[in-house]
Amino acid sequence: MTPLARSRLRSTVIHLVLFIVLGFWMMPQVYMLSIGLRTPAQAFDAALFTWPVTFDNFATVIRDNPLGGIFLNSLIVTVATVAIVVAVASLFAFACAILRLKGSLFLYTTLLTTLMVPLASMVLPLAILLRNFGWVNTYIGLILPYAALGVPFAMVILKSFLEDAPRELFEAARVDGCNAWQTYWHVALPLVRPALVFVTIWQFIVTWNEFFLALIVLTKAEMKTLTIVPMQYSGLYMANPGALFAVLTLIALPLILLYVLVQRAFVRGLLAGAVKG
Repeated sequence: MTPLARSRLRSTVIHLVLFIVLGFWMMPQVYMLSIGLRTPAQAFDAALFTWPVTFDNFATVIRDNPLGGIFLNSLIVTVATVAIVVAVASLFAFACAILRLKGSLFLYTTLLTTLMVPLASMVLPLAILLRNFGWVNTYIGLILPYAALGVPFAMVILKSFLEDAPRELFEAARVDGCNAWQTYWHVALPLVRPALVFVTIWQFIVTWNEFFLALIVLTKAEMKTLTIVPMQYSGLYMANPGALFAVLTLIALPLILLYVLVQRAFVRGLLAGAVKG
């Protein structure tokens, strides 16, 4: 067998194994969609696929809920949270890793301790605090806590990228007359572009899927987000499993679309960062 044939065979085997792993990994998602397309009599069937297929569950979810407004609520909260997390974390990482401002290392260490605090332990204090501020049933009542919880993790990722960046680039920018803001905007951000893409995707997924705090803060129907909708189709005896899994599918669709859209951007950012490094 020639070297080219061996290379092609190895590549084929690797791709085949990856497709098998992907099939197992996607099985829960496929089963979720399958249940959403079933009739009530087939809802608890153990088979992965059933026939006939019906879209009645999706029609029920769309008919029972103003999905346009609910989707807009989730989108506003998620996009605003991601913007705040990326901006604050990148600025703090630059101040700590490049400018080395006095006290920034102590503040960085202090923020790291918040990663060890579970969200469930903070729900009650947050609910009391938000009520005192009058932020219950408001966008800001979710955006600010989500951003505060997301900044420490994003800060760790961005700071590690900046610390690995060549110091000569920042010194050259300083020699060329760039101030701190210009160095941050024109040098630091392009260098951490892969990390920014990762942080953006991660924070979008975490915020979009968050349920516990949204359930406590949002009590009005017109303010609820998508993750609260499945509650009305679940109960002690799984009142409507078909509609439940239909709405779960609708919640997952934007995340799948996001991954499809940013996949190439992530690769481009990764290559650009490698070339700049």
